Amino acid sequence: MELFDGIEAVPPGYGPSAVTVGKFDGVHLGHRAVIARLRALATERGLSAVAMTFDRHPLAFHAPDACPVSLVSLAQKLDLLAHTGLDATVLLRYDAALASVTAEEFVRDHLVGALGARALLVGRDFRYGAGNTGDVALLERLAPELGFEVIVVDDVVPEDDRKVSSTWIRELLGEGRVREAGELLGRPPVLRSTVVHGERLGRELGFPTANLDPAVEGFIPLDGVYATWATIDGVRYPAATSIGNNPTFEGVPEHRIEAHLIDATVDAYDRTIELEFVDRLRGMVRFDSVDALISALAADVARVRELLA
Repeated sequence: MELFDGIEAVPPGYGPSAVTVGKFDGVHLGHRAVIARLRALATERGLSAVAMTFDRHPLAFHAPDACPVSLVSLAQKLDLLAHTGLDATVLLRYDAALASVTAEEFVRDHLVGALGARALLVGRDFRYGAGNTGDVALLERLAPELGFEVIVVDDVVPEDDRKVSSTWIRELLGEGRVREAGELLGRPPVLRSTVVHGERLGRELGFPTANLDPAVEGFIPLDGVYATWATIDGVRYPAATSIGNNPTFEGVPEHRIEAHLIDATVDAYDRTIELEFVDRLRGMVRFDSVDALISALAADVARVRELLA
């Protein structure tokens, strides 16, 4: 997949192409369905399959206090898009200049002028341009003049008449329901960070852990203990991961994330670690004794073995 960093990075005369536009937060099943249809259409018509996205949620510019926490970092999003089979992704910087582009200018200059769009796949509620004044009706009015076709893609609705959305996935992760969130994402939820030094409490208890730098990429689920897969340097390990402050001990920082790699001893300091969340085992509990905590940790490891077998 080619990555064009800004509309100005698209080579002159690029296209013709089939294009879809969106935030693609999480690159979930709904996004994947649109991209799959885009690719099929592009192949059928001899077009390039192109996604246009943004470096941040538009609300991060317009109303930061109201902006939701992203499901994935920008780097994670681009990695996920690169594995969907797209020919190219155009990354737009959402700044004052882009926010002032009118809806018609966006279509003429960005979609048709730069990308040679011949087909545009959008959701029924697609909005664009300054003040979000552009809609599907405007696209359909401009299409004959500018030579592209508008294709409205239906939402993916797995159950209860609720469409797959980043909002729904955030709700599930906020409740610790990582398995259900993974079903909507089409993959396990993932956190990515660097392994740093901790207080070595786990090592003293017989359960050494890889402690994650607080600068974590991805949406952090509800505090608790989880069955996860940990990947370091391309090697995947089963792991029991805890999120929280370990209330059995005083002075442990809140929302520390640490992973105990099962049946593995790895010098992971300063290396990148990715955690795939499979299921939640339990919430964080204050134990009356260290022995009780050790017993609970042993039970957690046994449960993780079962879940990941």
